[in-house]
Amino acid sequence: MAQLLNRLHRRAGPRSCASAEGNAQTMKVIIIGAGVLGLSVARQLAVAGEEVVLLDQWGAGTGTTATTFAWTNSSRKLDPDYHRLNLAGMEEHSRLAEQLPGAPSYFPSGALQWADVSSEQWLAGNVERLRSLGYPAHWVTREEATRIAGDLRIPETITSIASFPSEGYVLPEVFVENLLADAEQHGARLALGEVVAIDDRPCGVSVTLAGGEVLNGDRVVLAAGRWTQRLAARTGITVPMVTDTGRGSQTVGLLGYARSPELDLRCVIHSPGLNLRPAAGGQTVLQALDLNAQVDPAAPPSADGDLARTIARRFSALLTGPGHVPEIDLRVGFRSLPADGHTVAGYASGQSRVYCLVSHSGVTLAPILGRLASAEITTDQEQALLRSFRPTRFIGVRRSDVEVDQSATTLGEQ
Repeated sequence: MAQLLNRLHRRAGPRSCASAEGNAQTMKVIIIGAGVLGLSVARQLAVAGEEVVLLDQWGAGTGTTATTFAWTNSSRKLDPDYHRLNLAGMEEHSRLAEQLPGAPSYFPSGALQWADVSSEQWLAGNVERLRSLGYPAHWVTREEATRIAGDLRIPETITSIASFPSEGYVLPEVFVENLLADAEQHGARLALGEVVAIDDRPCGVSVTLAGGEVLNGDRVVLAAGRWTQRLAARTGITVPMVTDTGRGSQTVGLLGYARSPELDLRCVIHSPGLNLRPAAGGQTVLQALDLNAQVDPAAPPSADGDLARTIARRFSALLTGPGHVPEIDLRVGFRSLPADGHTVAGYASGQSRVYCLVSHSGVTLAPILGRLASAEITTDQEQALLRSFRPTRFIGVRRSDVEVDQSATTLGEQ
């Protein structure tokens, strides 16, 4: 760490103040946050030959990325610009998968949504809307759904089933490992440290850590997930986010990790009571959105408590084999939620050297945001897909005028 800090204590090079002179000196970029967004930008910048330092308080992939359902989709992105960005994110996953080292982390498996009488009308409307946009969505029979899903039983209460073949999922821990490995292979460095101040100057930026160390560079990428609002405010930047982490908050989410029984689950499943996606080694990630309102992060649910028993009961009802008591570990996570529900990507102002990057759709968007943000940082050329998502949209705007309810409780939400 000391050697790394010594390298970065130099003042920013000529590129920070004299880019108009055509100086080709390597840019130094400090990225705060080593989740999927920060890692994706770090890798792209490192591949481009820039000097990159990743800072994280706890380590790569330990924040929101560690507790995500990791479904890649553009199913409920109602804003046209946000829908297009998510579509680009899905396409970019396929391209990135061919470039990354390591075990596969992205699986374009498709997804199924199962509706009962209480949700079939909602599902029909969503399928019609998506098909009108050219988004792959079609109805399947119970037999077809069983072949697509793999080792699951479809309850008799299910009345309609839709297939979304372009969707998929990511194994976050593998994705993080692969992104970090490739970034480091191209020269990026990861360091642990708590950021307490960011100084945005005309000729560069500096980042101060809790231990007093100061890192200087040409640009900072603020990709700190749910901590973004607090860190941005210290630099005079407004990025309004949902920050409440109390019982039942919009940010709070509960995931179950079923160690047994092992399933041959082949795609993402959304059912009225439980969402499922495959995990490594035949394990299954479980999500019961309606239970989130009962989750208190200050008193996490126990493995033998009411919430655990409810998830186990719902999971058991979908299993095809004889009665088996599932073994399920529970994790409480926190979603990164910009107040208006949309991604934030861009500089805080026309003069700023702090690039803000935060999104609720982090897993879907990580590859495309990594590529586009890197392009904007290295070339100063605007990327059209990001035009609607600048942090400057919050300047002079009352929070109450932009904030939306982002509680996810029903079929197809996340």
